[in-house]
Amino acid sequence: MLILLPPSEGKTAADNGRPLDLASLAFPELTDARLEVLAALAKASAHDHAHAVLGVGASLAEDVRRNTGLREAAAAPAHSVYSGVLYDALGYRSMTRVQKMKADAAVVIISGLWGAVGFADAVPAYRLSMSVNLPGTGKLAPFWRKRLAAVLDERAGGSLIVDCRSSTYATVWSGTPERTAAVNVFQERNGKRSVVSHFAKHTRGELARHLLTRRGKQPATPEQLLQAASERWVCELVPATARKAAQLNIVLPGA
Repeated sequence: MLILLPPSEGKTAADNGRPLDLASLAFPELTDARLEVLAALAKASAHDHAHAVLGVGASLAEDVRRNTGLREAAAAPAHSVYSGVLYDALGYRSMTRVQKMKADAAVVIISGLWGAVGFADAVPAYRLSMSVNLPGTGKLAPFWRKRLAAVLDERAGGSLIVDCRSSTYATVWSGTPERTAAVNVFQERNGKRSVVSHFAKHTRGELARHLLTRRGKQPATPEQLLQAASERWVCELVPATARKAAQLNIVLPGA
């Protein structure tokens, strides 16, 4: 099983630790591309118009400044650097040792800076969205789309792909439709469904945790994923087509 997550916008910087070691990250084939984006990000972040380029407000000045020295910044496991609603709901810290090993093996985070990283990869905190048009590399989504296909195809192999990414990050790579299930979260009230961003992030994190901590075999097909998710939620599965992955729809009751 491969669980794809988006990065969090906010990140928790390591207080101390060894600096970034690109050679230690998963998918070493991406090292040259990562170096290219790192250099472009450092240059853009030192510019007077950095906030406009990166699409962030003045309140994030410290995050932008940190971008200029990422090669020397303290790094920490991705599961502790990425924070926010989804990652809080996943709750890596409260997992058992065996569950953490499962998470480290199954979770891959799609990133505008790294392309893709493993859950246990040591990275520094940074600020860069996949939606940015970065001077020197251009738009990051097509930049990474060209480079991720081969490495993620190999990583996925014949595994079930549980896609918990947001739309911005889902565009850079798609697994084989019949082996992929994109996770959607709806809130239903008076027979009408709506998408609520906060609940979607939280529920995707809860789903990832459920899949990593439940007893029994990991799901290997979208149909088995439906069975596993139905242990906790009201769910439905829209089958895959030749070009579109299966859709696992989790339906939450309205408040």
